[in-house]
Amino acid sequence: MTRYLTPVFQSSLFILLVSSLALAGDSWTDYRGPSHNGVSDAKGVPVEWGEEKNVKWKTKIHGLGWSTPVILDGQIWFTTADEEGHKMHAICVDQETGKIIHDKLVFENKEPEPLGNDLNCYASPSAVLEKGRVYVHFGTYGTACLDTKTAEVLWQRRDINCSHFRGPGSSPILYENLIILTLDGIDKQFTEALDKKTGKTVWHTKRSTVFDDLDENGQPEAGGDMRKSYSTPLIGKVNGKDQMFIASAMASYGMDPKTGKELWFIKHNGYSLGMRSNYYNDHVYLGTGYMEPEMFVVKPDGSGDVTESKVAWKRDKRIPIRSTPVIVDDMIFMVEDEGGVASCVCAKSGKMYWGKRIKGDYSASPVYVDGKVYFFDERGRCTVVEASKEYKKLAYNKLDDGFMASAAVVDKAFYLRTKTHLYRIEE
Repeated sequence: MTRYLTPVFQSSLFILLVSSLALAGDSWTDYRGPSHNGVSDAKGVPVEWGEEKNVKWKTKIHGLGWSTPVILDGQIWFTTADEEGHKMHAICVDQETGKIIHDKLVFENKEPEPLGNDLNCYASPSAVLEKGRVYVHFGTYGTACLDTKTAEVLWQRRDINCSHFRGPGSSPILYENLIILTLDGIDKQFTEALDKKTGKTVWHTKRSTVFDDLDENGQPEAGGDMRKSYSTPLIGKVNGKDQMFIASAMASYGMDPKTGKELWFIKHNGYSLGMRSNYYNDHVYLGTGYMEPEMFVVKPDGSGDVTESKVAWKRDKRIPIRSTPVIVDDMIFMVEDEGGVASCVCAKSGKMYWGKRIKGDYSASPVYVDGKVYFFDERGRCTVVEASKEYKKLAYNKLDDGFMASAAVVDKAFYLRTKTHLYRIEE
């Protein structure tokens, strides 16, 4: 049986950095960190931990949520919902103590769509955070801006809708004065930019994808399942101009984030992907999702259909669907969703340096910290390997429950969300 996507969102490199490393600092404001790539230059974070080792605090969280914690000014924000999707909350935890500061009921739903699997939940999209404001998103169920001091809802939108079919997934991103949302359902596929101060729509762009999935009755096969996607956009600078990269079903795009204008696209045969794009050495690293999991590496300076003209290389071996690879020092580190084969691949050519079965199923994305790559599985285990062209296992850690959310790293601590708890892991 096909396992459908849990949208836990996955690794990207923000082009404005000259270095390949993201600053550790005192914040983690996007689910892949302040530079959107899952790479940190933090020092002194633990390599080993367990329930009785290197746990500074552990806080139980009600409901279910796969959203990654985002952190700023001593606050940790994330979302959760009840199992049926009737009540959706934004939660704020004190970074130092683990105490819950705010538990805000943001949305209530009378008849949410059934999920149809146990790989997703109703609070998978991660929040984005800036000084004084946190933006929470539950896909078609609503988007809201909250004051971080009071948890007061400053604005909300409940009219940006699609049929997710398997639940919401894509996380919002902040860009200049905009918050940008991506909704790829079975019925509608589009990106919409809102004024982050008011929540009013600034632009709305429908996908130009031509789907070839109609049955003899003219209806989408599998109820439109192959039209949906869960990837989070990434913005980088191409030839001096900002560009947004969006991986979606059957095609992926480059867009102007200021206007929503489509610049280029590639065609592929995948859908239901959670992998976020990476931008590294002037190339975009795009996943395709189910059916034929591939990685396309694209030079994003073309226009129109660039499937044949701008693809530097592509690879169809050991490519994840749900989690996002992490790229550092011309090496791509990634792990397959099921069976847990981790691999290291050359970012310039796609050549495999190593592949190793580390066991487990994976939805959370790996992170790079201090010369090491951390892989978090759905049973609460974390395999730590040396970030090199030769496989070297450094540690194997275990917590009581599994990881669906990706890790956050601030200063010398990991902030890890399992299915039931939030942990601060620190020596």
